Order: sequence, then C-alpha cells, then structure tokens
Amino acid sequence: MPKSELRAAVSLAAVFSVRMLGLFMIYPVFALFARGLTGATPYTIGLALGIYGLTQGLLQMPFGLLSDRLGRKPMIVLGLVVFALGSAWAAGAHSITAMIGGRALQGAGAVGSVILALVADLTAEENRTKAMALVGMTIGLSFLVALVTGPLVAAVIGVSGIFWLMSGLAALGIAITVFVVPTPRRLRVHREAEPVPALLGATVRNAELLRLDFGIFALHAMLTASFLVVPGVLRAALGVASRGAWQVYLPILLISVVVMIPAITLGERRRRMKGVLVGAVAALAVSQLLLVFAGHSKLMVLLALTVFFAGFNIMEASLPSLVTKTAPPGATGTATGVYSSSQFLGIFAGGIAGGWLHGHGGSGAVFEFAAALALVWLVLAATMRAPSYWVSRVLRLGEGVNPARLAADLRALPGVADAVVVAEEGVAYLKVDSKLYDPRQAAALAGAPLEPAAG
Repeated sequence: MPKSELRAAVSLAAVFSVRMLGLFMIYPVFALFARGLTGATPYTIGLALGIYGLTQGLLQMPFGLLSDRLGRKPMIVLGLVVFALGSAWAAGAHSITAMIGGRALQGAGAVGSVILALVADLTAEENRTKAMALVGMTIGLSFLVALVTGPLVAAVIGVSGIFWLMSGLAALGIAITVFVVPTPRRLRVHREAEPVPALLGATVRNAELLRLDFGIFALHAMLTASFLVVPGVLRAALGVASRGAWQVYLPILLISVVVMIPAITLGERRRRMKGVLVGAVAALAVSQLLLVFAGHSKLMVLLALTVFFAGFNIMEASLPSLVTKTAPPGATGTATGVYSSSQFLGIFAGGIAGGWLHGHGGSGAVFEFAAALALVWLVLAATMRAPSYWVSRVLRLGEGVNPARLAADLRALPGVADAVVVAEEGVAYLKVDSKLYDPRQAAALAGAPLEPAAG
C-alpha cells in the first residue's frame, strides 16, 4: 500500500476509534451511574443507553448521501461537532430526561458511512480491502480497550468526566480530519463502499442478507440489554464495584480473543464459516441461559460472561465479511449500509426492551429476552445457505463497450460468479473466486489496461 493510502487509512481509522472509544467506555458503568439521575427508572435508563442507536441508525445513510454532494471532510467535521455537543450535554445532565437528549444528539453525528466512503475515495481498489480491514480492526480494538478502561477512567473522573472526554476526543477527531486526512481530488460514488438508494429495495428483499442483518441487530440488542444489568450482577455475585470491574473484563476479553482467532481462521481456511457462525450463536444463547440460572454463583457468572464474549467477538469479526460476500456485485456498499443501520437499531431496541424488562421482571427477565433473541437467531443461522467465498473486484472499462455483451462475456470467464457493468461509472463490478479468476482476461474483454478502478 502506498504511503499516501496508508496515511489515509490510518488517520481515518484514528478518527473512527477516538469517537467509538468514549462511547464504549460508558457501557460497563452507565447503568449504575444513571440510577442517581433525577427521574431515573429502569426503563428510562435503558432508553438513555439505547437512544444513541436510534438516531445513529436513522442518519447513517443520509449523512453518506449528503457527503456525495457537500464533501466528505465537511460532513465528518459536522458530525463530530454534533457528537461533541451531545457529549457535553450528557456530561452536564442531572436528570434522566437531559441525559436522553444528550445521548440522542450524540447519535445524530452519524459519520461512520462518510468515513468509509472517504477511505474508498483515497485508496485504489486493490488496496481498499486492506484499508477497510484496518478501520474494522480499529473499531474492534476500541471496544476491547474501552470495556477494560471504562471502569478505571470512571473511578478517576466519573461518568460525567467520560462524557467530557468524548467531547475532547471528538475535537481530536476534527483536528485529524482537517490537518492529517488527505483531501480527495474528487468524490465518486463507490457502490462497494457506500449505499446507493436505487439498490436499497433489492437489498432489503435479499433473504440471506436479512438473516445477517437480523444477526447484528440481535447481537447488539443482547449486548446493550445485558449491560443494563450485568454491573449489578457483578456486584451481587462477585462483590465487584464499578471501579473494579476491569479486573473481571480483562481476563474474560483476553480469553474471548484467544478463542476467536483460531475459530475464524480455521472456518475461513476450511470453508466452514457456517458451522462457526452457528456455534457462536449457540454459545450466545447458552451464555444468557447460564445467567438466568446463575443467581449468586461466581463460577456460573464468570463462565457465562466468558462464553458470551467469545461468541460476541466471533460474530462481530465475521459478520461484516459475510455481508460483503453475500451482497450482489455492485451492491456491497448498500448491503453494509443496511447492516450498519441494523446494528444501531439493535442498540436502541436492546436499551428500551432491556430497561422495561428490568423494571418489570428484574435481571432474569433481561437475560431471558436475550436468550430468546439468540434462539431465534440460531434457527435463522442454522437454516441459512452456506456462505460463499466470492470476493469483490472492480474492473475499469475501455471506450465503446457494449454493457450487456460485456457482462455476459465476463460471467463466462473461469472464476467469475456474477458481473454488473455500469457504463455511466466506467466500471464493472464482479464477484469472483480469487483462486480461479484471471484479471488479465477480464481486462482484455473490457478493453482497458490492467489497473484498479478509482471508484
């Protein structure tokens, strides 16, 4: 990867991570903190934790589409300003109503899709997968670091201090965007990196993609609902206060990573990802059922949390890849946009459902809800098709090609599963088996030099 593209990928990953770090930090400490806010009830605490996901999920695609017209960097800066204002609002909140308003405003700074579109603007197609993977790994690392450091930071500066820290991190993100992130020469629509409204209908009617969308919805609904009651469970069963929770999360998360890496590696290498997926969902269901019956058993609580985070990290790492492999050629950006919105709406649903259930049935009802979600997901995962191992490729077109004929000729090539030719963009989008696909043959058919498309 050229230095300019590496700089773009690293700097945009940093923008993503400084924003997500603070958001994840509050998960292990928010529920106990929010009990002290005026007017707080279990339901409103859940609403406050989850409402960020509602505004984030609804505004992801509009932010991305506006960035096509107004520019990527201005929209990223705008989103981070909105996020910083919402964080400051939440930091000064003394009532649960004010906290809900601050969290909703935080979510309105929905810059995730814009950052990914800018990654695509600044990288060649042959390096884009690596750049996107770098951003994805950064988000995953931010989550792991935040769960461990959140209780430590809250012990020093309080939960309100974490919200002020979010504002500071947003300001850092703005500085990185303005002064470090390169400015693209021109903006393009990247069907492999951002949503295309015309493809939205077909995407949401794709049954296999909908299974994956439900999966990420359920995963984050379970996570959010569980964190409304897990801090209390740790205190009751293990005698662990919020500031000492990192001592529980650190070894659990380390074990989950040790389990995740070989599971995904072997699943990909042996083409057994469906089995890995079904096993991880089953682990999530088992973890919630263990928590239902754990009571004050230290061993069962620790075992349940370890199993949960092992399953969670496997799914969090593998689902995005499955979405890109399942999406039709030229629709990857739209599919991942719907997937991302499903994730944030899951956060919202988990917050409000978990809060209501906690208020009416205690922590056991929350874990039963999460177990039910996991069991529904398990049925959907077990009946899905085995995921394909096709990868996306973008081919530049030469002058005067016949789109319909070229698409048919490309589909006839060894290793090409499908091809969509978009003449107005000057590219063809392919799904290929990388072991059989010959890019030279495809380039010769397209009448273009063998080079990656910029879009």
